[in-house]
Formats: sequence, structure tokens, C-alpha cells
Amino acid sequence: MKTNSNSYTITYSVVLVLIVAFLLALTFQALKPAQDANVALDKQKQILYALNIRGLNNEAAAQKYKEVVISDDIIGEDGQVKESGEAGGTEKGFKLNSADAKNGKLAVFVCKVDGKTKYVIPVYGMGLWGAINGYIAINDDKATVFGAYFNHESETAGLGSAIKDDQSWQEQFQGKHLFAGDNHTSIALAVEKKVEDPSTQVNAVTGATLTSNGVTQMLQEGLGQYTKFLNAK
Repeated sequence: MKTNSNSYTITYSVVLVLIVAFLLALTFQALKPAQDANVALDKQKQILYALNIRGLNNEAAAQKYKEVVISDDIIGEDGQVKESGEAGGTEKGFKLNSADAKNGKLAVFVCKVDGKTKYVIPVYGMGLWGAINGYIAINDDKATVFGAYFNHESETAGLGSAIKDDQSWQEQFQGKHLFAGDNHTSIALAVEKKVEDPSTQVNAVTGATLTSNGVTQMLQEGLGQYTKFLNAK
């Protein structure tokens, strides 16, 4: 084949593209186990953060997760356990995501911290620029918040990103009530620009009204799916 012909150029380009695609696919497959392990470890850390356990290196965090998580159950919106998890679980509720939650397949992490039972519940929503999510740790009374951690994909740096980066903002949730008074039919926990009920509300992130509103909607809709579970004592 003549090297200066159009057919040679096309054939050479096609072969080159196929070789590069093959090498990229091979590299992806080789790195995928490590990537999956890092994603799982990050999720374990976020659950620990919600339980107010921070500052651990990767190895210590993985070990602590195994110690404090008693079970990663899957429940339905009826509050009943559909699939029981296990200690340090990463195979049941741990594997669920926002799509599962939309379909009423809900994760509950049953934990023990200093000998006391805590329930960690994942929540999913939308911020200003993209998806946000979080974990809410609830005391054994199933009515008050033990701790909270929030994450985001693309909120504005220095503003909406504070839901993830500002630990002191997350700590505002500690001790807040999920429900207002004796009304356990809907979640009252909220983020407000002007706090009128300090038992259920925390201060909004300064300059990030839409992100704060997104957190409120995420909490009320996400935790709302667990109302029957929370009311089962």
C-alpha cells in the first residue's frame, strides 16, 4: 500500500485508534478494583463523619467502620427490614444509591457508638449546580440528630460548598429534632435563613440560599421516606 495514499492514511488512523482504545480499556479494567475500593472507603468515611468520628487515616477508618456498623439493612417505606445486613456491612444497604431510594428501597446503618445505638440514614437531593447527598445519624430515640455529614458534586466554592467543607456548620444539626412537637407524620428538620424554631432548624449557609433550600428539601423528602421506621419504637 502506498504510504502517501488516502487509503493508507485512513487505515493507519483506524488501526491507531483501535490500539489506543484497547489500551485505555485495559488500563481501566486494571485500575477499576482500586477505584472501587477508594469509592467504598470514601463512603465509609462519610458514614463515620456523620457519627462524629473524624480525623482517621484510611486504614484506621476502615477498621473503625467495621467496629461501629452493626448492620447495613435494607428496609421498605413500610419501615420493615427487607434484607438484613451484617457487621461492617458493604454488601446490602451499603450498595444502595439514589435510584434505589426513589424506588422505596432504603438503607439503614445500625451502629454502636460508645455502647449506644445510632441509626445512619442516607439522603439525596439537588443543590444549585448539581447533586448533593448526605448521611444523618439519629439517636436511639429515633427523633433527635446525633450528627450529620453532607457532600456535593459542584457547589460554589466558598459558598454552597460549605455544606461539605464547614464542619462547624454540619455540627449545628447535632441535637436537633426530626419532628416538630408531637407531630411525627412529617419531617420538620430544616435549614432556614431566619431560625424561628431552634429545636428543628439550623442557620442557612451565608450566600448560598438555593443550596440551603436544596438541603432542606433533601432532608424532608429523604428522611420522610423513613417516617414509619422512625415511628417504630
